[in-house]
Amino acid sequence: MIGADAIIKCLEEEGVKAVFGYPGVAICPFYNSILHSDIESILVRTEQNAGHAASGYARVTGEVGVCAVTSGPGATNLITGIATAFADSIPMVAITGQVNSSLLGSDVFQEADITGAVESFVKYSYLIKDVQDIPRVFKEAFYIANSGRKGPVLIDVPIDVQNAPLKHFKYPEEVNLRTYKPTVKGHAVQIKKVIKELENAKRPIICAGGGVLLSDAQEELRTFAEKYHIPVVSTMMGIGVMPSRHPMYFGMVGNNGKPYANRAMNESDMLIMVGARVADRAIAQPDLITENKLLVHIDVDPAEIGKNCGPHIPLVGDAKHIFEDILNQEFSCEHPEWIARLQEYRDSMAPKRNPDPKYVDPAKFIEILSEKMEDDAIYVADVGQNQIWSCGYVNVRKGRFLTTGGMGTMGYSIPAAMGAKRALGKDRQVVAVCGDGSFQMSMMEFATIRQHNIPIKVIVLKNTVLGMVREYQHYTYHDQYSVIDLSGSPDLEKLAMAYDIPFTRVFNMENVEQKIENFLKEDGTGLMECIIDPSDLVK
Repeated sequence: MIGADAIIKCLEEEGVKAVFGYPGVAICPFYNSILHSDIESILVRTEQNAGHAASGYARVTGEVGVCAVTSGPGATNLITGIATAFADSIPMVAITGQVNSSLLGSDVFQEADITGAVESFVKYSYLIKDVQDIPRVFKEAFYIANSGRKGPVLIDVPIDVQNAPLKHFKYPEEVNLRTYKPTVKGHAVQIKKVIKELENAKRPIICAGGGVLLSDAQEELRTFAEKYHIPVVSTMMGIGVMPSRHPMYFGMVGNNGKPYANRAMNESDMLIMVGARVADRAIAQPDLITENKLLVHIDVDPAEIGKNCGPHIPLVGDAKHIFEDILNQEFSCEHPEWIARLQEYRDSMAPKRNPDPKYVDPAKFIEILSEKMEDDAIYVADVGQNQIWSCGYVNVRKGRFLTTGGMGTMGYSIPAAMGAKRALGKDRQVVAVCGDGSFQMSMMEFATIRQHNIPIKVIVLKNTVLGMVREYQHYTYHDQYSVIDLSGSPDLEKLAMAYDIPFTRVFNMENVEQKIENFLKEDGTGLMECIIDPSDLVK
């Protein structure tokens, strides 16, 4: 056995089924060894998308996503995918090839200090210099990536280490890192404090973030909200913690959220933030949310608690365990007037749109699309206006809503949908929605989709401009537009023909329900282009 064989053996021990990546000389021993494994190796068309595909895979399975690329530009191209996973706390192990150990620091061909370059975007990184360390390093990497606050771990492996002989392979049974002991169980005293305050609260509310989904605590949170009639709002990354039409769910908060969701959070007297960063997109002025209310902040990462605003009751731990512990307690929590008030807000403060009938109304289109999708479908939104319309109008039932909220990386949706589809198999419906700007950042992955038979549905909301930037320039620079024109974009019908993909173009809302139904029910990958008014605004 050589080092590369040992790496593959480690991945097999961890139950890895797929690796997304792009080979090169420095990672060739790894890719040679994977030929003798049942692990599927999926060739993406640019390294950044290996990270996004691994992210999509991880988010729908709860397992660690894996990607592998070569040294130098292969590794540096992957950085954006790693940073995106880090910002959204997605468990990932990124394997990078590296030049010969004896040449490190010599500025040789395709050498890059990748461990140094990703320092601020990973939970941890390794540069393996001894082939004997491979089993230990991989065991630790998978544990670190998928425990505590989840995130990416990078393992850099020089080519000589991959080729070095390893006489005895023994995969560790457990990990014992002296300086890494994430807290899972919430402190019993703090939980009792939360319960006591809930008994006295008149207007409690839960603001759920992506951490609830990462800890697989949706059912526990939902049971808690239903049992004690506590309303729930979510951050962008928390969409899906409750079904969109659940009577106790009041939508997404933040500068692009629902007005009634923001009002509900502002008027509460007890705010339970769980698995959320209290960052600017959800809470524009963190100090204000503590005024006239008691703040409880629940998070598995103690560094997040108190970082942006000081809670009255900090509670460190995994959301699933904490809600299980709370549900095991008996207490009363009644506030019917509060629920009635919020229901009135939801009815009276619903946003009103006046779209141009000559175009597709993106808000209504997304509403119809998500209703026509299967109950357990995966909806993947890209970044831009399409993301905000998706957040506001998607109807999540038993499926998942995926997007990148922390880094806001354009081009995320297609490779992430690709990773999710490969993880879940042919029977789960996966739809990617993007704008014509973000689409062109990852449209090359149609080749990967075609080569590896990963049938997803892709919808492009085309308005011929960088819509979100245009909207910002509309408000900030009073219609003085700069570098937003997407003229020169390809004819998507011809592009679809080049990849042998069925194509549908929708000009307006006429017969749109039937067009969506036909698009979704057709087997295999499909591409739909919807013509959007360039002047349409999400606000």
